[in-house]
Amino acid sequence: MKPLAVIGNVNVDLIVGPVAPWPAAGTEISVDHDEVRVGGQAGNSALTWEALGVDYAIAANVGSDAFGQWLRRSFGRRAERWAVRPERTTLSVGITHPDGERTFLTTRGHLPRFSLDDVLGALDGERLCGGYVLLGGAFLTDDLTARYGDLFDWADRWNITIALDTGWPPDGWTERNRALLRGWLSRCGCALLNEVEAAGLSGRRDPLDAARDLHAMMRPQAVLVVKCGAEGALAIGPDGNAARAAAPRVEVVDTIGAGDVFNAAFLAALADGTPLAGCLEAGTQIASRAVSTSPRSYGSLPQGAHDEHA
Repeated sequence: MKPLAVIGNVNVDLIVGPVAPWPAAGTEISVDHDEVRVGGQAGNSALTWEALGVDYAIAANVGSDAFGQWLRRSFGRRAERWAVRPERTTLSVGITHPDGERTFLTTRGHLPRFSLDDVLGALDGERLCGGYVLLGGAFLTDDLTARYGDLFDWADRWNITIALDTGWPPDGWTERNRALLRGWLSRCGCALLNEVEAAGLSGRRDPLDAARDLHAMMRPQAVLVVKCGAEGALAIGPDGNAARAAAPRVEVVDTIGAGDVFNAAFLAALADGTPLAGCLEAGTQIASRAVSTSPRSYGSLPQGAHDEHA
């Protein structure tokens, strides 16, 4: 398997719910569930690799409070070189709803101060040579995002393929944000977007049309994935052809981090040499299991993907 790493946002998630309807101001309601867990795009993907038994590296930062210490302990030796910032650790409160959707309230905390120096201090380019690096949280990690050009240069020097999942920009898909992402896509060998992000960026409502338009912005031999929730996922491969995978029908318990779980499983299969359709199958199956189990479980990479690779 090719080397894998993730760069981006690791924070604390406080999950409470379900809540319906939204409470009126000045009132108090009781909920049936609460959970404190590692969150953020990078954190969720890393935990997926951990559960799948996949080796990986991770570059992140934390705040200098008790939450920051807890996050570092959660990743053990992999967090030994993480930068510790004087800010409070970012906290994201996820409020779940009966239909499986959720609302997030997130503090800025330590994430904006995650920098390129933090990344280069945590990752070894030589060890990652020829592998894949998942890059997330673009609109939360201000200092690093400002240096994305230099980060892409570093990846090119080590023949590392950047797999980009920006997440949703807090101010929406403004023309400035679209221009930024188009520039990033031109430097990426892989992009992993959900259908709402793909539509917002491309202006196309059909996921396949959006995928084709966005794939055309990327470097040669790139892969572009559009995650379509309960409808599965589709991708445009290096040859320009499309592949699809349906998602298993499951009873949804908790969708938080579903796209991040998909990203991790998809890239693990891709790094193992699995054909594109098998990578989509891995992503959809493992994400579907994750959102339908409590406590969350991930299963294993689909055997069919390994058989196809063999």
